[in-house]
Amino acid sequence: MGQPYSADLRERVLLAYERHEGGPELLARRFQISRACAYNWVRAARLEGRRVAKPHAGGVPAKLDAEGVSVLRALVREDNDATLAQYRDRLAARTDITLSPAVVCRTLKRLGLARKKDAEGQRARAHGYRCGTCGLPGRCGGPRTGAFGFPR
Repeated sequence: MGQPYSADLRERVLLAYERHEGGPELLARRFQISRACAYNWVRAARLEGRRVAKPHAGGVPAKLDAEGVSVLRALVREDNDATLAQYRDRLAARTDITLSPAVVCRTLKRLGLARKKDAEGQRARAHGYRCGTCGLPGRCGGPRTGAFGFPR
């Protein structure tokens, strides 16, 4: 997603429109913005009197509140070699908050909580990762192959 247009550009488009230097379509070409953007700016200025962008609405509120974060911290303190799915299930059992493993992972990273690693430096897992090329635990860095054994 691109960056929003500057307030200065919006003001120049609106001033040009008010001076009858052209309609929204002509001004869109002149200022190299989309037609829809020019029409929307003119409409907002005419109907609402608004010449600046609306403030950001804030996004989706977090499911995990301060109490949930403290429960997650306690879970990591109790057992720091659990999988993300196990943390998710234990957190749901204690707080009735259901999260995806990805959200649990991002929360752990944001809090600076590291999960235990095994001797090879890999994250501890219930079922270890095995390399598809050589079959050894972990990633060996060998050539990866795609369909029919051709290199990717």
